[in-house]
Amino acid sequence: MAPAPADPLIGIVAGEPSGDLLGGALVRALVKRVPRARIVGIGGPQMIAAGVQSLFPMEKLSVRGYVEVLRHYREITGIRRRLKAHFLAEPPAVFIGIDAPDFNLDLEAGLKAVGIPTVHYVSPSIWAWRRGRIRRIRKSVSRMLTVFPFESDLYEKAGVPVSYVGHPLADMLAAAPSREEARTSLKIPAKAPVVALLPGSRVSELEQLADLFVATAERVATAIDGVRLLVPLVNRRTRELFEAALYRRQSGELDIKLLFGHAHEAMAAADVVLVASGTATLEAALLQRAMVITYRMPRLSWWIMNNLRYQPWVGLPNILAGEFVVPELLQDAATPEALSAAVIDLLCDVNKRKAIEERFAQMAVELRHDAAERAADAIMPYLLPAKS
Repeated sequence: MAPAPADPLIGIVAGEPSGDLLGGALVRALVKRVPRARIVGIGGPQMIAAGVQSLFPMEKLSVRGYVEVLRHYREITGIRRRLKAHFLAEPPAVFIGIDAPDFNLDLEAGLKAVGIPTVHYVSPSIWAWRRGRIRRIRKSVSRMLTVFPFESDLYEKAGVPVSYVGHPLADMLAAAPSREEARTSLKIPAKAPVVALLPGSRVSELEQLADLFVATAERVATAIDGVRLLVPLVNRRTRELFEAALYRRQSGELDIKLLFGHAHEAMAAADVVLVASGTATLEAALLQRAMVITYRMPRLSWWIMNNLRYQPWVGLPNILAGEFVVPELLQDAATPEALSAAVIDLLCDVNKRKAIEERFAQMAVELRHDAAERAADAIMPYLLPAKS
């Protein structure tokens, strides 16, 4: 194989914490292969620590839902326009868009049109909703890197070059602490019932879900003696929003521990996880924890998204299983009464939890393929000199 250029420029964009986590592992794998690569774009702390020069704060892109995107539309499109101009002025050898399809696909289309190879890492959920996006994807990407095995057939049939790499989280979480180790680290009694509450990583999610999670926690604490509640939050702003919900509900008597980060440790320590729909549901499954999945969003966003989806499941663990392995309580069904009942049911039914954990253990094995290394291998041909 021909050597890569000594110092290629690589463009990259991730738009939220889950993408930053995947991007950090990918960048580390690329830097091992091309130590002098310059990697520029948008990333969070994981990617920056791995060597990415972030031109804009990643938090500016962490917006979810149609109504919420409209509120920030001018700022987001302005960032994309400036980023495109940057890459047109100094073309990268390859551009890598990590998830964030509504931002990245338009950027990728503009770069691909002038001959810059574009790789998209993590397929949009075309198997779940908005299937027509595959035409836009074909126009935008030189290669799609998929993380679920069933996705590749969709792209091959549509004529989009594709590589299945496995899911990076399955690799990352293989070395996660055991329940006992996590409880020791977090100073939680080994035999206590523990619930981890994950109300999301975005400010907009906390605005919708913080009060709901606190009200649910109150009901669980009333019903289950000695229950310990863990709430990992990604930054100071999301912590402030959750603390405000505790204050509004006067919930000072709850045995609740707020954590900066440490989401994986909190889930590993838990018997049951109450989690906002998103990547965290897959993380909980890969950690082999029973969970209750929930979500609320502004009504217009919900109406649009609900009418575009093709499957009865929203949570990734249920989608991968093809059935309701764990409960999903969404929008109007997401009430403190219903959520607490579902959490309490799992806390009290050891056999049900064991069956769920065994199902998720098999899922973790199926998704574990050293994804970051395989993704880097798929990207390397774009960094090699063209053959004469």
